[in-house]
Amino acid sequence: QVQLVESGGGLVQAGGSLRLSCAASGKIFRTDTMGWYRQGPGKQRELVALMFGGGMTNYGDSVKGRFTISRDNAKNTVYLQMNSLKPEDTNVYYCKCLTFGSVYWGQGTQVTVFS
Repeated sequence: QVQLVESGGGLVQAGGSLRLSCAASGKIFRTDTMGWYRQGPGKQRELVALMFGGGMTNYGDSVKGRFTISRDNAKNTVYLQMNSLKPEDTNVYYCKCLTFGSVYWGQGTQVTVFS
């Protein structure tokens, strides 16, 4: 069983930055894939950023060049540094962990960007 707890969301002006954190507990391995998705009202959950066990990353097109995912294996924590935020980045951000074929999600953290 894996538990994921996100933090770091909040209210920020357009052009600003936020850093989200996702602390994982339970059976976590360095080879697990971890990452971030986001979902707005009435919309499908979409990929923001993923980091695979080997360190390779994948980003959604709308955040490339602005967001950076990183991971601290010693702390079982994955981060999302979000720069140059735009109002359209306003969403609930969810942490995801894929381990041994099972998928776990965090409870989500709200990010609101105002112009």
